[in-house]
Amino acid sequence: MAHGELIDGVWHTRFHDTKKTGGRFKRGQPKFRNWITPDGSAGPSGAGGFPAARGRYHLYVALACPWAHRTVAFRALKGLADIISMDVVEPVMGDEGWQFGPDADDDSVNGRKHLHEIYTLVDPHYTGRVSVPVLWDKERHTIVNNESSEIIRMLNSAFDAFTNERTDFYPPDLRGEIDAVNELVFNNVNNGVYRTGFASTQEAYEEAFLDVFGALDRLDARLSRQRYLCGARITEADWRLFTTLLRFDAVYYSHFKCNLRRIADYPNLSNYLRELYQWPGIAATVNMDHIKRHYYMSMLFLNPNGIVPLGPALDFEAEHDRGRFG
Repeated sequence: MAHGELIDGVWHTRFHDTKKTGGRFKRGQPKFRNWITPDGSAGPSGAGGFPAARGRYHLYVALACPWAHRTVAFRALKGLADIISMDVVEPVMGDEGWQFGPDADDDSVNGRKHLHEIYTLVDPHYTGRVSVPVLWDKERHTIVNNESSEIIRMLNSAFDAFTNERTDFYPPDLRGEIDAVNELVFNNVNNGVYRTGFASTQEAYEEAFLDVFGALDRLDARLSRQRYLCGARITEADWRLFTTLLRFDAVYYSHFKCNLRRIADYPNLSNYLRELYQWPGIAATVNMDHIKRHYYMSMLFLNPNGIVPLGPALDFEAEHDRGRFG
């Protein structure tokens, strides 16, 4: 089971090199940054020519991955299942990384066996990590975007002409606050758990560990005063936090050594997590079997025998108290 990257279009099995960064994990930047827009005009980055259309676009995702899970959740939240098709890769990485197969989906669009082949279809000399999600354009036979935070913005608004779901998860009047919360959550929670789990020195580990729990303490306090991260309305910021919270007690607490407290030990975060899990359409996007098998069986540098723990007992369907905010 292999983590790796493409170098000049050739797959190389290797983990992130932390020797040059003092043992600190540094996340790379996705390279495909085009945007789908209602009329095909260029978005905030990349080139134009990607107008919203029914059936033109396709998502490649892993249900195991919190970054890809964001896009699966937004596809459900915005009622886009009939507009944007989707294939799920296997939870356990093979010798060449993310792969299609019997434990998930075949590649229904390009007929490939490995996700890295999707990248080299676009650029035969591609160099970089091969990550999910991937937003694919069936018409132009190219990758539109592989940055999850940008894909969910597209799903939030670009396809409004094709869906009756009008909830805006990035409303103009809250964008400043959403962006500020996103920065806190990304650096210290979404990516913070990876900085902790992938640290290769004690100093780097402790630095990231303290960032994770400092942020969780702040977020729990914030949720003691209001129902959602940016007030009375649920926003993109909540869904970006949700996919990490969901995995925390089952994976990050033990596998990534984020073991000061569980989410279950935070009164507000734990109730909030249950509310979001119970949001219409969201539970169907969650696959704990895929999540646990991916982390414990694909990351053998952290778990050499590939044993998947049977616990913990998690009940996301239990009642929550978030209705007390009205």
